[in-house]
Amino acid sequence: MSVSIETNFPDISPWAAGNTGVPYVWRFESNVPGPHVCVTALVHGNEVCGAIAADFLLRELRAGLRPVGGTLSVAFANVDAYRSFNRDKPFDSRCVDEDFNRLWDVATLDGPRDSIELRRARALRPFYDTVDHLLDLHSMLEPAPPIALAGDTAKGLALAKAVGAPEHILVDSGHAAGKRLRDYVGFGDPTSAKSALLVECGQHWEAAVGDVAKQVMLRFLRHFAMLDAAWLAERISTLQHTAQRVVDISTVITLQTASFRWIRPLRGLEVLPDAGTLIAHDGGTEIRTPHADAVMVMPVPSPKLGQTAVRIGRFRGC
Repeated sequence: MSVSIETNFPDISPWAAGNTGVPYVWRFESNVPGPHVCVTALVHGNEVCGAIAADFLLRELRAGLRPVGGTLSVAFANVDAYRSFNRDKPFDSRCVDEDFNRLWDVATLDGPRDSIELRRARALRPFYDTVDHLLDLHSMLEPAPPIALAGDTAKGLALAKAVGAPEHILVDSGHAAGKRLRDYVGFGDPTSAKSALLVECGQHWEAAVGDVAKQVMLRFLRHFAMLDAAWLAERISTLQHTAQRVVDISTVITLQTASFRWIRPLRGLEVLPDAGTLIAHDGGTEIRTPHADAVMVMPVPSPKLGQTAVRIGRFRGC
């Protein structure tokens, strides 16, 4: 599959040592009471937008910027996958052994399985246990508008609205294949004060994806009053943003057979007006839209057995 790679991939080797005892994890204290806020990049190795934003922030912190309250951390997650990036096979570096973002339930982390991603997740777990509020920066396989994944809790939706960007917010429960970092323990517990937001900033390598990630990160840090307000104001875009729209997921299509095929390509956030529209075959089973005005969220052109092919929802208020 031929793709256009318009982004620059930052050299993250200057951040390898970290300052927490965990490679590629940095922590900066204000010595003023406040929350522990973390920006995470590279949960998937070919999703460079988070690395662009995290590298920018760390360079500012190295130059003397400091949190004005609480603790600010920056973490690069699946570094081995990022190092494996090959422009001739750009999709292969999503992970090394398995998806890092399907490992975050306690049974898996405590279990007997082994992989490069699980080793890294287990090394990062004690650090994430200290985080109060997490921003996890991602990008998408196919071109589509950026979208914030708020999880399925009221606090997640409130956080996405407070950050104010991007325009679209997805309310969903994740994937059958495993739990995401943004849903790990307190982040996904509706009774916990902890919170998390995952933002898909655009297609993996389109030119604007790094700028989207930086703008979301700056707004996230402004919401938690982590950095000097004047410094943030100078760097946050003043362009007028469209009012946010919420998509509630009604159905998650997970592959049941190896003979899954789409009827036609779907676009991210495409709306299919008629209930019962045939969109795919999974073996002998027809996959149809469950209701009218069905929103197609992050369809995967060539999904794999047991993984999500598409999430289907509707715009809130429709």
